[in-house]
Amino acid sequence: MQTNNNNILADIESIGKIPAVANILEIVCNATGMGFSAVARVTSDKWVVCAVNDKINFGLFPGGELDLKTTICNEIRQHHDPVIIDHVSEDEQFANHHTSKMYGFQSYISVPIVRKDGDFFGTLCAIDPKPAKLNNPTIIGMFKMFADLIAFHLDTMDQLAASEELLKIEKETAEVREQFIAILGHDLRNPLNAISNSAQLLARINHEDRTQKLVNIIKDSSFRMNGLIENMLDFASGRLGGGINISPTPDEDLEKILYQVIEEIHAISPDKKMKLNFDIAHPIHADGKRIAQLFSNLLGNALAYSLEDSTIDISAVTNESQFTLCVANPGKKIPEAAMERLFQPFSRGEVEPNQKGLGLGLYISSEIAKAHGGSLEVTSNEDNTCFTLILPTLK
Repeated sequence: MQTNNNNILADIESIGKIPAVANILEIVCNATGMGFSAVARVTSDKWVVCAVNDKINFGLFPGGELDLKTTICNEIRQHHDPVIIDHVSEDEQFANHHTSKMYGFQSYISVPIVRKDGDFFGTLCAIDPKPAKLNNPTIIGMFKMFADLIAFHLDTMDQLAASEELLKIEKETAEVREQFIAILGHDLRNPLNAISNSAQLLARINHEDRTQKLVNIIKDSSFRMNGLIENMLDFASGRLGGGINISPTPDEDLEKILYQVIEEIHAISPDKKMKLNFDIAHPIHADGKRIAQLFSNLLGNALAYSLEDSTIDISAVTNESQFTLCVANPGKKIPEAAMERLFQPFSRGEVEPNQKGLGLGLYISSEIAKAHGGSLEVTSNEDNTCFTLILPTLK
């Protein structure tokens, strides 16, 4: 099986990217007194120089080739053992070897470079027309260490390339997904508006109890669908655009905004019980629409995760330095494992597997809090769960 030339070129390029190789070849020549050292790529049909230090004008450069069958490296490729020759003429095994006669060297050392997976890459080798004292633990140990170092760098570069390719694929997949979410969100708005408007019209022209119940179901579903669409669009724009955008105004009337959200939800779910404690006496620099979105997410979650006849406690207070909004509901304790991912996107299933939804509400809410320079926190025990928004009152 012949070697692909593109693979050889890639191997030469990989060796060229290892800064230590040039120093290794220089140290090899200085430590042994030999005039030529190289890193060679050795395959079943090729011997190619990847890097070279040539002080004797042997005439090889990166990319240069020798006939594989004329090299001792071909034998090393088969048995994976180093070959060390101090003086060819005095060596019983290699005195009459065709390689030394063809290339005119007297000293020779070649150590295999073997990858982590056992794949034979090539050799770290050196030659010289004069004899040299090579067959000793110091020189052999140095060559083996350098060969292992080169193999380690090659493996590391492959792992890095694989990681970069995987990251690229994941990034492209995430971008496509987020673009799809954004497009889907925009396309859903028109039919949703039609449904919502039709429900309001139906409520005005037909006052039968059965009809009103159906209208409430439609309105409730439309309200929740609108929240999902808003979250999807914010998630997509936030991830693609670098964060949630806000347009804060000085002295925003948050008390009025909070009451509006409560009224919207109460109109849809009139049987839900809420206990309010508002004391907002200081000016707040905030984006009212975003705070309404955040509060709607928190209140919707509280209603979804509490018992039918339970009461949701809502408090909003200010002091000279901060605004605090708390939404608490009785219910099961949130598991510790779920708490760690509560404000990450698509994590709802980890909180309550049977609950439907994208799991974006708390993530979006947290991002809105961050965009205001504030924070969204949660505490949960066996009695209740409380989400707390903290914002600075003035900027």
